[in-house]
Amino acid sequence: MRAATDRAVRASYARDASGMTMLPDDVLRPRDEQDVSEALAAATAARGTVTVAGAQTSTTGASITDRGALMSLRALDQVVRIDVERRTVRASTGVIVADLRRACAEAGLLFTPDPTADESSTVGGAVACNASGARSFAYGATRPHVLALRVAHADGRAEEYRRPRIAKNTAGYLAAQDPVDWFVGSEGTLGVVLEAEFSLLPLPARTTGLAVPFHSEAEALAFVAAAREGTTVRPRCLEYTDAEATGFMRRAADDEAWARGAQAMVYTEDSGDEPEAPLEAWLALIEAYGGQADDLRVFEGETALREARRLRHAVPAAMHERAAPFLSKGGRRVSTDWAVPCREMTAALEASRRAADALGIEHAVTYGHAGDGHPHQNWVARDPDELRVREACVERTLHEVIARGGTVAAEHGIGKLKKRWLPMQLGPRQYAVMRALKAALDPAGVLAPGNLW
Repeated sequence: MRAATDRAVRASYARDASGMTMLPDDVLRPRDEQDVSEALAAATAARGTVTVAGAQTSTTGASITDRGALMSLRALDQVVRIDVERRTVRASTGVIVADLRRACAEAGLLFTPDPTADESSTVGGAVACNASGARSFAYGATRPHVLALRVAHADGRAEEYRRPRIAKNTAGYLAAQDPVDWFVGSEGTLGVVLEAEFSLLPLPARTTGLAVPFHSEAEALAFVAAAREGTTVRPRCLEYTDAEATGFMRRAADDEAWARGAQAMVYTEDSGDEPEAPLEAWLALIEAYGGQADDLRVFEGETALREARRLRHAVPAAMHERAAPFLSKGGRRVSTDWAVPCREMTAALEASRRAADALGIEHAVTYGHAGDGHPHQNWVARDPDELRVREACVERTLHEVIARGGTVAAEHGIGKLKKRWLPMQLGPRQYAVMRALKAALDPAGVLAPGNLW
């Protein structure tokens, strides 16, 4: 395998969804595990560096580099095995998440990891940042569903790691008992995931989506809290959009009358094996919390649910489009990934608005996973000066988030953009443990320079 050094080739791998641009020294495009191992061994011997990329959907700059080689794993894209009896699937790192989900569905099984950009993100990327999304409210993030990983280490050796199958274990420190967890969420800094094996669930017989407009944010978030804790409904997801984000969905639906005047919207899904959704229970809850039941949209069937997903994905897509003209001027989309305990979300959003007011900037466009206390906030910065002010607003908000028991990054990882804020959350001893693990697995610092550290 030869490294590509042509500038046009390198430029085609120089940008991910973060809006940043970094030109790698060269590009590696392995075809199989042997190519990956040989490339890593060569980099270690030459004291070089390798940053791994899949579909480059990272919003944190984790899948680009301006130091050493960029290794694209797009060609490692095989669904290795679906075991219907054991309810497991094994896939190569470059498989697109949505393709894997569809393959499992054909076998009557549900692949639950749920990044929003599932039509473009890869299995390796989902593992690397412990991806989650809307349906993670019901099923959890990627980590609990990973049963085993095949990993290429920095020296080129490939090893298989499998979770322990025992209920009790007191052998050694917890951090050493399950090596699979070393790599899930490690953002390519500890090893290169070659294959992953996941647990699956039975495919629900029915899923119904409901998009509910509200007159105010307060009503919408009160509805989310009630649905989250309620006993009459079983939401699979609870997604929130503010007035501007709802407008993006309206335009994507090409229906200017839909949710006109709504200040917020909540999208939820109800799934189960019974033939019909408990719509009466949902309607009672919607009406109790001021939802606009007369403007409710119901999505039933796979085609309709894909349309609902498209409408929700239209929000970040629209923000990317807004930011695109300013990338060449040093601007970009500024997006947050913080999360707080669900009961603290309203207060955290209010803190963000106070910070924006104090800095004299517009309030963020807010949308995302309200059921998990995990909204996304987006601004468009048109130049470096606007970028600094909006990042200052993010930093002020994060102080409030941490004080309320939250995290600076809930699903997108740290990458290169958010490492300045990681010390808000992790103390010196936690950093020391991370350094020790990095030193044990990548002592020469070959993997993903600039990510996390």
